[in-house]
Amino acid sequence: MDTASVTHVVGPDDTARALGSGDLDVLATPRVLAWLEEATCAALDVTPEQTSVGTRVDLEHLSASPVGAQVTATATVVHTDGRLVRFQVVAQDASGTLLASGEVRRVVVDRERFLARIAPVGD
Repeated sequence: MDTASVTHVVGPDDTARALGSGDLDVLATPRVLAWLEEATCAALDVTPEQTSVGTRVDLEHLSASPVGAQVTATATVVHTDGRLVRFQVVAQDASGTLLASGEVRRVVVDRERFLARIAPVGD
């Protein structure tokens, strides 16, 4: 099973107030999700011609974290079906408190072919 973790310290730019997802100076759910997705990307072994795109998220944000808290986001591959990869994700603080948990799905794609399908804005 492929697993990867990333660790960040909650800063003022990571808060619900800063990201517009609330008005408190605590770790914002969108930032938790971004860190968890960062871990999913780190857990994938793709060629330089490939990348992955997120397709589905199921996330519970269970506990608040103040500015200055250290948060570790971990993603573990739990299922692969062709290009589809499902990850179990968890975020914990330095004391081991579970902050968030859920599942993230990503699809491995050919980088150039994927970008070729995207029309530039204004076209």
